[in-house]
Amino acid sequence: MDADQSIFSQIATTLAKHFEVLYYIEFESGNYVKFISSEVIKDLDVPLKGEDFFAIARGNSPKYVHPDDLEREIRLYDKEDIARRLKSERSYSMIYRIISEGKITHVRQAYVMCEDKEHILCCIENIEDEYQAQEEQRKNLQSVERMARLDELTGIKNKNAFAEYAQTVDARIRAGEDLHFGVVMCDVNDLKHINDTRGHAFGDEVIRTTSRTICEIFEHSPVFRIGGDEFAVVLFGHDYDDRELLLKKVRDTSEMNGRTRSGPVIASGMSEYIPDLDEDFDSVFRRADELMYDNKKSLKSADLTNDVREAATEKTITPERKMLLDRLFGALYTISGGGYVYLNDLRFDYSRWSLPMVNDFGVESEYLYHADTVWHDYIHPDDLKAYAEAIEYLKSENAQVRPMYYRARKADGTYVLLYTRGFILNDEHGNPDYFGGIILPQ
Repeated sequence: MDADQSIFSQIATTLAKHFEVLYYIEFESGNYVKFISSEVIKDLDVPLKGEDFFAIARGNSPKYVHPDDLEREIRLYDKEDIARRLKSERSYSMIYRIISEGKITHVRQAYVMCEDKEHILCCIENIEDEYQAQEEQRKNLQSVERMARLDELTGIKNKNAFAEYAQTVDARIRAGEDLHFGVVMCDVNDLKHINDTRGHAFGDEVIRTTSRTICEIFEHSPVFRIGGDEFAVVLFGHDYDDRELLLKKVRDTSEMNGRTRSGPVIASGMSEYIPDLDEDFDSVFRRADELMYDNKKSLKSADLTNDVREAATEKTITPERKMLLDRLFGALYTISGGGYVYLNDLRFDYSRWSLPMVNDFGVESEYLYHADTVWHDYIHPDDLKAYAEAIEYLKSENAQVRPMYYRARKADGTYVLLYTRGFILNDEHGNPDYFGGIILPQ
């Protein structure tokens, strides 16, 4: 193969800045000369010059090409395929990975037809930096796109994601699919009042709690925060089949939260897709929204919202005090040796009761504000006066806990005689801080 070495040297010097390896190949015979050989991909093991470049390169490929790219890379040395591609294009390329000294590097291998139409250049370029930059850009773009669809406060999908989801459902409706789905709308009652009286930080926590509650109930369905206090759930599959049960769970949880002041009151409404009635997703959504507002009105008429408004203006136990209450309760429960255990944080009038007591008497929650008022409804009418006097005595200064007997109504409606042994823990100033004890059935 005749060549002007001076010209080749200039070519090599110019291209060395861009390529790790460059071969000048006589296409018909396969005779070649290698002009550049980089340390970066030195394991290609192709001699400086020789005959039948394509056979040598194909045989060496398994030594350095990543196994997942090998089959695709070997096709680069199919002469018929090269001729076909270069007939319509002056050049073509492929990206694959090589393994050199245990390190993976992305490279681009290109073929370029020379002016004489008898020779080609095979150029291998190290594009690892370019690849990593593109990957970083792709990840950043994905992150931006993902964040654009996520609600920053709750971490669930946002209004943008909801609109996109609605479009996919609309496309399925237009395609004539036999769809069975429903939409649940939820709204945090009285959020503005909570923000105004407790501050936006407290209101944000209410929103997060609401989000967790909805996600836990509809665990197989996408949940979206579509407004300041509004959430939407789209039901398919198992959640759609169990939709009535799940909606009841939302409302039961909301009612308990309102009565015990232990969580947000959530208005809710649900509608199902009716093919003969609904032209699109929005029809189902708007019907669910209307039903949610109907439920919101009924909650207000039931005074559940007023309970929350009152609770918002009261002193709410801090996370630190609740953690301390749980620790003290755990210690008391461990040494109780039986019976029902209770412990009340007097500073916040917030109590924890043992689960056996909650279950046996049908109390709504193991955590309660104003437990004495709640427990009052369980006391036998004939024992109410003595019970009330004992509670008032307990609240007076320098009070001592006195054991007492009284009857209380169990969940099955029967009354049981109880014996209460209690104690008071004082703070560092000698003021009553905790009131607790053990209730023993007789």
